[in-house]
Amino acid sequence: MNISVVIPVHNEEQALPALIMGLRQHVPDAEIIVVDDGSTDTSAATARRLGARVINHPYKIGNGAAVKTGMRHASGDTIVLMDGDGQHDPADIPRMLTLAGDYDMVVGARSRGSHANLFRLFANSIYNFLASYVTKFAIRDLTSGFRVLRKETALRYLCLLPNTFSYPTTITLAFLRSGRSIFYVPITAHPRIGTSKIRILHDGFVFLLIIIKITTLYSPLHIFLPVSALLFIMGLVNYIYWFITETRFTNMSAMCILSSLMIFMMGLISEQITQMRYDRIENGG
Repeated sequence: MNISVVIPVHNEEQALPALIMGLRQHVPDAEIIVVDDGSTDTSAATARRLGARVINHPYKIGNGAAVKTGMRHASGDTIVLMDGDGQHDPADIPRMLTLAGDYDMVVGARSRGSHANLFRLFANSIYNFLASYVTKFAIRDLTSGFRVLRKETALRYLCLLPNTFSYPTTITLAFLRSGRSIFYVPITAHPRIGTSKIRILHDGFVFLLIIIKITTLYSPLHIFLPVSALLFIMGLVNYIYWFITETRFTNMSAMCILSSLMIFMMGLISEQITQMRYDRIENGG
């Protein structure tokens, strides 16, 4: 098994020495690729000095963009994705690699005590619940950046991944939507070294919008159908009430019922478009 470890970094000079040395210890034959996403510190020089292969972005494009760059340049047939802030322990990689032959993607799932704070734990619990509802699969850590997957499979989904921190969410739902297998390995994440790049309120709201957007993109009926059913029930209840009390059919009842039918038909069309997208991906388009 040829292994490439892809590490996206932006101003992580403090965490990189311990991370790269840990990788040398636990996966000594792996190719280590550090993608410097426009850092203003010595991250690139530090990684290069420690023997990692460094790829530079000329300016900050995004965490997801750095991951995509690293996957394109990886020479190994198996790719390990991990954050460059010191949270992920290289000692967990051999355990994850042993499962990589049986699953399309192996993900390091953080324990409850590994989250930075209660707000992060609460937010991630909501994301996991919503994603599990969409996929009908028990997702234990939707936003984990610690993953092992085959390069050939990953490249098929590269065009779907955003340039932001939401790439783990996207690739998880994309894999499950395509019927690919995922396994979650329990890990303990260490406190990050340095300052977090995620803004809790702003990025929390953005992540929630991303979940809704990805849901409509990958499994649209899971959004359209409940809304359609709710409007239909509201219209039906309104009609029954006014028919019993005044023997008439109101405009509100008609609007709700017609809206529910329109939304349902839009959901069906969206579902067909989504299926065409994935058929094209599976065929290498």
